[in-house]
Amino acid sequence: MNTPAKLMIGAGALLAFGATAAAAQNRPSAEQERAMEKCYGVAKAGQNDCAAGPGTTCAGTSTRDYQGNAWKLVAKGTCTSIRTPRGPGSLSPIPNR
Repeated sequence: MNTPAKLMIGAGALLAFGATAAAAQNRPSAEQERAMEKCYGVAKAGQNDCAAGPGTTCAGTSTRDYQGNAWKLVAKGTCTSIRTPRGPGSLSPIPNR
């Protein structure tokens, strides 16, 4: 294997490690998560925390703004008061949105 190829592989490994470490730092603690709830229909495209429907994997995979089957974690008791151009947030998936 030539030197440029080794450098590319090494750089890719470092980027992957850095992304994993950054993702772990951005995750809420268990205590913080207990104070939060899933709110459907409030995430912008690609900014959901998880559950974005068929053909997607998880966080950051929603394809439309305010997608009804994609959720974000929000402070408990605030979800349904969040207003979007497509209506309020919901504690359960919003069909056809």
